[in-house]
Amino acid sequence: MQPLEQTRHAFILPWAPVTTSHPSRLVTLGGVNDEQFQLFFALLALLALAGSVALVVARLASGAARPLLDGLAPLRLPVPALVTSVAMLGSLWFSEVVGYRPCVLCWYQRIAMYSLAIVLVVASVRRDRNIVPYAMVLAGVGAAVSGYHWLLERWPSIDTGSCSPDAPCSVPYFEVFGFVSLAFMALCAFVTVLVFLGVLSGPGAARMEQPATAAVTTQTKEPA
Repeated sequence: MQPLEQTRHAFILPWAPVTTSHPSRLVTLGGVNDEQFQLFFALLALLALAGSVALVVARLASGAARPLLDGLAPLRLPVPALVTSVAMLGSLWFSEVVGYRPCVLCWYQRIAMYSLAIVLVVASVRRDRNIVPYAMVLAGVGAAVSGYHWLLERWPSIDTGSCSPDAPCSVPYFEVFGFVSLAFMALCAFVTVLVFLGVLSGPGAARMEQPATAAVTTQTKEPA
């Protein structure tokens, strides 16, 4: 399969170019076209990544930022649940509505992302922090795959034979700002999950868990 010709399009904002390797698809939803959705999800991914970096810096700052981390601790599960759910819906939009065919590496990332979305939403509703270690393993695997996928888009020569000719992993459907592809968006989502679950802890997280713990204690308590 010959690589498709690279073409450059512009969003409604002149500073937000997108490079696409496929013909432009005029898919719209409520007056919003495909390119605007690409920009929207790209900005969400960059925002999530920036927030994750800020949390890591705050954690490294030790005592000075401890009140901030404690205040954000109740969001330890809801934010990852929201991020993975949005990522799942976005991937379904691009594949089922726009028509972008997922490659092999895309499917591996979907397995991790969709599983995370389900378990994190349930854990967030139930305020169950016991899911954290398992979710971090899934997010770590997903981050490794998406990171490799993004590097493969930069340097196709590192392909280990996982790509198929009809859906090549090394040819992104689009790139916003010259580097934000679907693989990069997935990487941002997985990193956000890892940071929120791994960095945020403390009294705020403990208070979030108390209602669920109290409910379980009440149900299992033997009558006098």
